[in-house]
Amino acid sequence: MRIIPAIDLINGQCVRLTKGDYSTRKTYSDNPLEVAKEFEEHGIKYLHLVDLDGAKSNHVVNHRVLREIATHTTLKVDFGGGIKSDNDVRIAFENGAHQITGGSIAAKEPELFLKWLNHYGSDKIILGADSHQRKIAINGWQQQLGLDVVKFIEEYARKGVRYVICTDIAKDGMLQGPSVDLYKEILRNTNVQLIASGGVTSVDDLHLLKEIGCEGAIIGKAIYEGQLSLKELMQFNG
Repeated sequence: MRIIPAIDLINGQCVRLTKGDYSTRKTYSDNPLEVAKEFEEHGIKYLHLVDLDGAKSNHVVNHRVLREIATHTTLKVDFGGGIKSDNDVRIAFENGAHQITGGSIAAKEPELFLKWLNHYGSDKIILGADSHQRKIAINGWQQQLGLDVVKFIEEYARKGVRYVICTDIAKDGMLQGPSVDLYKEILRNTNVQLIASGGVTSVDDLHLLKEIGCEGAIIGKAIYEGQLSLKELMQFNG
């Protein structure tokens, strides 16, 4: 299972929110590149980079940070937040994204998302399926739709989506463990490469997610708050 630390960006700074609430913002570093380099030094190969400014603005904002990390590390970066147009996709890939994640766009403009999927391929386009009480949430989690998250993923799996990041917003930043039952249901009903996000707090959580079949696990606040050390992640990676 891939270990994927997260860096969330506001004003070019490394921050974390709780349950996606911007008023809970806590800044951990003014230098995301240095944070990324520390991940790399501990054997990490992947990074989940989220443009929270972009998510609120409906267009990519922090592409310069993406470029710095992609240029000065070997990390394979999955970039999301504010990707709403062909131009946003172009900017993300031109600035070094290895993959991009589309969530809101997949819910609101499925034809456009599927166009990207067909053009760039299923290895490059990740479906973002963020939910609260099983209902899809979009636009930086500020708006909730009536779409059931499992059915949403099932539909896109039939249309060729291979990678899915699923975040249970109620778990995000709470340091109380991930939504294992939800992930089991998704894996039972689809053949997607599922990346768990939200609530991952301990090595035990990682072993459990690996055991049920998750392809990757995104870890954010647990690293920044010292609940999960980079040394432990190195050991998990072998």
